[in-house]
Amino acid sequence: MRRTPSGGAGSGTATTAGRLMSIGTVLQQLREEFPEVTISKIRFLEAEGLVEPRRTPSGYRKFSPEDVLRLGYVLRMQRDHYLPLKVIREHLEAMERGEQVRLPAPGRSRELLEGALDGDGVAPATARLGRTELLAAAEVGEDQLAEWESYGLIAPDADGGYDLEAVPVARLIADLGRFGLEPRHLRVMKAAADREADLVEQVVAPLRRHRNPQTRHHAESTVRELATLSVRLHAALVQSALRGRLH
Repeated sequence: MRRTPSGGAGSGTATTAGRLMSIGTVLQQLREEFPEVTISKIRFLEAEGLVEPRRTPSGYRKFSPEDVLRLGYVLRMQRDHYLPLKVIREHLEAMERGEQVRLPAPGRSRELLEGALDGDGVAPATARLGRTELLAAAEVGEDQLAEWESYGLIAPDADGGYDLEAVPVARLIADLGRFGLEPRHLRVMKAAADREADLVEQVVAPLRRHRNPQTRHHAESTVRELATLSVRLHAALVQSALRGRLH
């Protein structure tokens, strides 16, 4: 008998309903905790064998409450612990056998990705990933990473290490690739990001050079705020452009 991880996304609604759900209903439940999850992500996790929904005679997927809990567990392990799917699958199999699974404590990596900095407003130099760690965290192959690097989408430092931000970048590139967008198509996005970064740097450069430590610290918070606003504006402009072309 398959054991299902308890708690998490959709657990209250799913377990009380006790019925099979469409993939759209599952998506709505998961988005309460995972706003960025997509139908393609759910299908990908199914293809990887992490969830096995039933199929109707006409081929439609039907998910049980236990399936929703499993999906929530998988997404949570990726988000909070950066576990590769292979390890998550092993965890699920162990729980199905009735074994207890020891989870790694969420490290500083998650905090750093969300913008936590040290007392001087600077990310510690130890907040780095090696190449093997990046491949495992992003769940991509060596050939994929090498191709992305050849197009300048991801770049190691002089010592061969990577910023923690390389993990979500790699995952997003992989997700876009499932829609047929190749690295050569994404160079325009990288170029736009570089131009936006240059613009932000121009704004905060005077603050960074200031003699007052508090003013320099304010520069880092300004960078984060401007970056957030820039991302929101970019998303709004893309959505507006697409809306105009679809109508």
